[in-house]
Amino acid sequence: MVSKVTVLIVKHSLEYLVTAASGVPNIPEFTGAIMLDGIQMAYCESINKILEPRLDWVKKMLANDTWLLEMYTRQCFVVQPKIFGNHISSLKEQFQSEGAHILQMREGCEWNEKTGEVTGFLQYVYNGEDFVEFDLKTRTWIALKPEANITKQKWDTDSVRTNFNKDLLTNIYPKLIKKFLSYGKSILQRTVPPSVSLLQKTPSSPVSCHATGFYPDRAVMFWRKDEEKIPEGVDPGKILPNHDGTFQISVDLNVSSVKSEDWRRYGCVFQFSDVENNTCTKLDEAVIRTNIGKNKLSNDQGVNVGGAAAYQRSQTSLLSRHVIVRSLAE
Repeated sequence: MVSKVTVLIVKHSLEYLVTAASGVPNIPEFTGAIMLDGIQMAYCESINKILEPRLDWVKKMLANDTWLLEMYTRQCFVVQPKIFGNHISSLKEQFQSEGAHILQMREGCEWNEKTGEVTGFLQYVYNGEDFVEFDLKTRTWIALKPEANITKQKWDTDSVRTNFNKDLLTNIYPKLIKKFLSYGKSILQRTVPPSVSLLQKTPSSPVSCHATGFYPDRAVMFWRKDEEKIPEGVDPGKILPNHDGTFQISVDLNVSSVKSEDWRRYGCVFQFSDVENNTCTKLDEAVIRTNIGKNKLSNDQGVNVGGAAAYQRSQTSLLSRHVIVRSLAE
């Protein structure tokens, strides 16, 4: 079964990620980062009083906007550490527990630049487990585990906090996205094509189409037969960040049921939001990089064939633990 290729919707995202720790040796009590379209803009931590822009255009923006710099400095080192410290103290008292505790927050929004639609999100994780999240439609908190009901009930009664969260997620953050995009336009709105390789661990393994080094992350990759997308027998991949601010993705195709004479009908397509601009890599046994045969990879090539999925899992795990500072007081 096949389906037609559809046009992608262009979206931008802003995320504030925070980690607050109590009783954890050698871990700052407060760390945070700001992510725009999956790229870290800035990072701060409380032990060494570090507020570090990660990109040149962010440095210039803060140098030209002293109010914004002073606001982020105060939020990173005074306001947010106090707020999250109080949250942890309240939870420790509620659960009557001492020792090491970690509270994480993910907050922000997605903004569709074509339709103007905004989708906000605000979630907390306590000691590695999902705890509560804010429902914008009902303006109430959702307890993600029974122990979180007390916190939900307490926060639901705080109308000032509720109204502020709504304004933050649906009004302030979309405006910040537009502000940041205007400063970093030359970098954020550039297009860098990917380097695409076909990888296979063993002759019976799926063929993995691996694209890396591309920007932005508003892209998809899929296998197609002839000119139509294949929705079945394909393991969809997730877009993950590289250390240099670019992205990578891998998509697997189960070739066990594909006849050798039909291989030439298959191709791996990478495309950005413009469907007219895509890269198609034909399924060709001669170009597959593998652990066996003439195209065997050596360790110094820096590629672990068949390890793309494991690498993605490890990166996803790391991302789930990455956290960043909230820019405005609650």
